[in-house]
Amino acid sequence: MNIDWNIAIVSLPVLLRGAVITLELTAGAVAMGVVIGMFMALARLSNSWLLRVFAKGYIEFLRGTPLLVQIFLVYFGAPQLFHFQPPENYQYIAAILAMGLNASAYIAEIFRGGIQSIDRGQSEAARSLGMSQAQALRYIILPQAFKRVIPPLGNEFIAMLKDSSLVAVIALEELFYSGKLIVGRTLQPVSMYLTVAAIYLVMTVVISWGLGILERRLSKGDLH
Repeated sequence: MNIDWNIAIVSLPVLLRGAVITLELTAGAVAMGVVIGMFMALARLSNSWLLRVFAKGYIEFLRGTPLLVQIFLVYFGAPQLFHFQPPENYQYIAAILAMGLNASAYIAEIFRGGIQSIDRGQSEAARSLGMSQAQALRYIILPQAFKRVIPPLGNEFIAMLKDSSLVAVIALEELFYSGKLIVGRTLQPVSMYLTVAAIYLVMTVVISWGLGILERRLSKGDLH
C-alpha cells in the first residue's frame, strides 16, 4: 500500500477542527480541575478529620482508576445512576466532566504540595498581625503557592491534552477521532496518524513554550 500524503494535506482543515475541540476539552477540564483540586487540597490540610478522609478517598479513587474507565462511568453510568436523559451534546459534556474530575485529583496533590512548601513562619507572622487563618491563606500563602505550582500545572495540562484522545471511545470528534474517521474512509493510516501526531506535538511544544515564558516572568517578579 502506497502512502498518500496528499490525503493528509487535504484533511488538514478537518484535523485542525478536531484540534480546536481537543484544546477546548483540555482547557475546560483543567479549569474544572483547578477549582475542585484547590478545594480538595484545602480539605486534605483541614483540621477536620472527616474532610481529610473524604478528600483522600476522592483523590485516591480518581488517581487509582484509569481515565478510560472514568469516561465510561460518566458517559454511560451517570444517566442511569441519576435518572436523566442525556442531552444531544452529552458526549462533549461527559468528556469535560470525566477529564476534569481526573485532573482535579492530580491538581489537588499539586496544590497541597505547593501550600505545604511555604514556610509556616509566614502564616504565623500573618496571624500575629491580626489576620485570620482564612485571610493568611488567601493573601499570603496561596499567592506564593500558586507561583510554585505553575510548572507542575503546566505538565498536567500537557498530559491531559494527550490523554484527551481517550474520549474517542465515546465518538467525540476531537483530533484523534477525526483522524480515525479519515483513516476508515481512505485506508491511509500511516500518513494520517503521523499528521495527527505532528499536530499533537506542535500543540504541546507551543504550550510548553508559553508556560516557560510565564514561569520566567513570575520568577523575575520574585526577584524584585
